[in-house]
This record gives sequence, C-alpha cells and structure tokens, in this order.
Amino acid sequence: MTRNYLLRDVSPLGEGTTDVLLADGIIAAIGAGAEAQAKDPVIINGSGLVLLPGLVDLHTHLREPGREDAETVRSGTRAAAMGGFTAVHAMANTTPTQDTAGVVEQVWRLGRDAGWVDVRPVGAVTVGLEGERLAELGAMAESAAQVRVFSDDGKCVHDPVVMRRALEYVKAFDGVIAQHAQEPRLTEGAQMHEGVVSAELGLAGWPAVAEEAIIARDVLLAEHVGSRLHVCHLSTAGSVEIIRWAKSRGIDVTAEVTPHHLVLTDELARGYDPVFKVNPPLRTQRDVEAVREGLADGTIDIVATDHAPHTREDKDCEWGAAAFGMTGLETALSVVQETMVDTGRMTWADVARVLSTAPARIGRVSDHGRPLAVGEPANLTLVDPGIRRVVVPEEQSTQSVNSPFRGRELSGCVIATWLRGRATVMDGSACDESVVVSS
Repeated sequence: MTRNYLLRDVSPLGEGTTDVLLADGIIAAIGAGAEAQAKDPVIINGSGLVLLPGLVDLHTHLREPGREDAETVRSGTRAAAMGGFTAVHAMANTTPTQDTAGVVEQVWRLGRDAGWVDVRPVGAVTVGLEGERLAELGAMAESAAQVRVFSDDGKCVHDPVVMRRALEYVKAFDGVIAQHAQEPRLTEGAQMHEGVVSAELGLAGWPAVAEEAIIARDVLLAEHVGSRLHVCHLSTAGSVEIIRWAKSRGIDVTAEVTPHHLVLTDELARGYDPVFKVNPPLRTQRDVEAVREGLADGTIDIVATDHAPHTREDKDCEWGAAAFGMTGLETALSVVQETMVDTGRMTWADVARVLSTAPARIGRVSDHGRPLAVGEPANLTLVDPGIRRVVVPEEQSTQSVNSPFRGRELSGCVIATWLRGRATVMDGSACDESVVVSS
C-alpha cells in the first residue's frame, strides 16, 4: 500500500533543511507549502536526517537461480532495500547462466514479484561465461528485462577478439560491457594480493598487473570501436591511473570501486580468515588511498557493492578451499560515509552521484537516480548519519553471513527507503507487510 509521507525539516543531499511531501508515488511538494498539500500523511521528523535519491547498485550477486542456499532474489533484494537501494543489477553467474532471454526474464520477474527493489538482470557476454562464443546479447536486450549491461563477472573476457566483437555488438542498443579485469594466466592458483604479506604467508600471489593489463587493453579496444566500457571492482593504484589516462583521451570508459576496497587491506589475510578472501583481492594501503582519491576526483565513477553471499560451508573452511566474495548491500552506504564523507573527501551530493545518479546512468535505469525535485519518482533513501552501529551479520537480511565488517562499528544508518512512494524500510526495519507479491 502506498501512503503519503511528510518529511519535516529533512536535509536533501545534506544541504539545508526543508519539508518534503511524498504522494501518489512521486515527490509532490518541497518547501513551506508541502504540509498544506498533505492529505492524512505519515509524518516523519527529519531533523538531522539526510535525504538521498534511492541507491542503485550496478554489481549484485543474487545467486538465484541455482544457489538459493546462499541467497535468493527475495532475500537479496530485501537486504538491498535495508541498505537504501531501490534498484540493483543482478550479475549473470547463476546456474543456469543468464545468457539467454529466458533466464534474464526469469530473474527480472522474480525481482518484480519480490517487490523490494527494481531488479535489472545483467546478461552474460559469452555462453556459459566460457569466453568463447557471444551470448544472445540482442535477444536479452529486446526481452522484457531490457538488459543493457553485459558481464562475465567472476571470469574475464580474456580473448581480445571476443571482447572486441562484444563491444561492437552492444553499440546497436546502447549497451555496455562490464569487464572483470583479471588476466587468467597471471592469476592461476592465486589466493591473495601479490606482495610482502603473500610472501610471508606463503600464499600464491595475485599481481596488480593482472588487473591493469586487461584494463589497458580494453580501454584501447573501446576507443578503437567507439563503444562503452565499464570496469568492474577496480582495486589498484595502477588501474586508477589507466582510467584517468583513458578519460583524458575521451575514451567512453567508466569504473567502479567496492566498499571493501575503500577500507580493507591485504594485512587482514594474516589471520587466514576466509571472510577476507575476495576477487579481486584486498590490496595494500597505498592502493586504498589511490582508489579513495580516484573516487573523490571523479576518475572512478561509482561505488558498487559486488555483494557476493556464500553459504557457511563455502566460507567456514581453510583459506585455500574457501570461495571468493563478501556481502555488502547492507553496509555499503555506511562505508562510503565513513571513508569519504566523514573524512571530508566527499559531500552527500557526491554520495548521491556515485551511489545513485551515475550507476543509474551507466545501467540505463531511467527512473532511478533522479533529482530531488517535484514531480520526480519517489525512489528515495533517508539516512541518519549520526548513528554508530556495530555490524552483526546474523541480524542482516541477506541469507549469508560472510561480511568482512563483523563486529566493526560503522557510521550511519538507513532509516527509510521508498520505492515509487511505497515504504520498503521504515524506522530502520523492513516493511514486510507492505511488499505486494504478484500472483
């Protein structure tokens, strides 16, 4: 059920205070006259709270179909709403792979029926993520799911000829190839970042150049064919410099960084806790500083969670046998606040850009990431930046508990999330009763 909401003395994008009225699924009024236009609204005291456009994640693993023991579309999108998201892009490495119109439409319908956020499936670039034959890119683009982002994430499109063909193909429908930059020959058996810590621990190293070499190749391919390229989970200082160089040449490339690469380093591997095993691996403090700088100056366009839930069996084991990946939907905004806003590197308007406006633009999601203006869809997030909370994975909405922030106190908390004016989160709790499941 969609109700009317009057937000009193709220701070849009962290600048000033005003009243905001949500009615009939849109932002109906802003300013002194908002209360006069309200009809029996739910009144929210917005004093000290920041209003943002609903967050958009370009990189989420929902695991369904095939690994419902780790996550489902319903549980993953509920976690997304709790994290302030109103739209997510569901990655293609499911079982079966999202490489046909039928599978992406299945995921899209699961998201629609769950009702927590809008789910935009990501189509595979190649059949079965095998890197050999292009998948049904055109059919997925023309399907009900209207796929515009294609990625073999989890694997790299390592063959330059296949990558070139994919970049050429998606130009016809304004699509984008999102590359998992990992040269496979340089990372065979790799377990963590190659450096001092890997040498001391005796773990096979994952060199930074394995990421940087693919990014360098692909920005040149994108320039050659005149297509859009997006770089997934950039993690090294060298990668930042390559993206900065490519943009200076006018190449149509965008890049993302994950919350965990903004704060965590390879030093955490010293305890051999597999929760810190991730792809790409946690890098050095120098790399952390470089990606923070790149995000602040606009070289890196967005923050994307790379939410990668796993079962306890896949993580509660020795390091070498453990799966790569971390959860992140419910902590992403807090990590960005703590590393970028609280440190003075970014404003809340910048947060809206990197977590909402830019990912919506890259993913071609037209009704999300919109300005906070009268008449715009009420896809919104309300945040209390003054709250400090300790992360307890077992209390989160995601089915999996492989959060790297367990026991860590983080800044900020999502108070409410609205999807087209319908509250999916209120007072920091999921509005289960308000989510209507389609028959």
